[in-house]
Amino acid sequence: MSAAPSPPTDKPARSRALQKGQQTKAAIVDAALGLATQIGVEGLSIGALAEVMGMSKSGVFAHFGSREELQISVIREYHARFEDEIFFPALSAPRGLPRLRAMFALWMQRSSIEIDAGCIYISGAVEFDDCPGPVRDALCGSVRTWHAAMKRAIVIAKEEGQLGADLDADQMLFEIHGLILALHYEARFLKTPGSIERATRGFDNILSRYGAAPATASPSQE
Repeated sequence: MSAAPSPPTDKPARSRALQKGQQTKAAIVDAALGLATQIGVEGLSIGALAEVMGMSKSGVFAHFGSREELQISVIREYHARFEDEIFFPALSAPRGLPRLRAMFALWMQRSSIEIDAGCIYISGAVEFDDCPGPVRDALCGSVRTWHAAMKRAIVIAKEEGQLGADLDADQMLFEIHGLILALHYEARFLKTPGSIERATRGFDNILSRYGAAPATASPSQE
């Protein structure tokens, strides 16, 4: 006796439902990211986001399962946008010092906007500096990924002879990152005029201090 035929499946309908679910989740993460720049990642909650989205708490919860997963999703989205705006465009610049300059210039461009909008990497460091767990790990991982890319550009510039042979790449990275931190403190907190220009000059000073020594001309042959 032959087996009964399997009931027909509606794959297109399931695909559309999945796509709609992904779109809804993406919209929730986008709203959460906007909210996080105002109240911080720690301030995010399923309830607050449900109110912003005009959804039920259970509807938002179904996409993430926990407040922690929502926070991590926001950090990942922030990092993805950070890379799209800074890292990937900078790759079009030649390797080494030109790329390092492009990375800093684009970082400054984003920072000038975040002086008003807020930077999750900076606010998150204050919120989670002494709070071990997956959210802190996600934040640290994102920042370290960016730092690794910056350091790689520094190392390549050194290898190309565009920076001094005795350069300490970690020290240079530390100083460049310090400019961004100082910029946010001065411009966002103290409202100090001219902070962006000072940060830009600071970067030029760092390059000058770590610059490659000029090549020594060979003595002429008599």
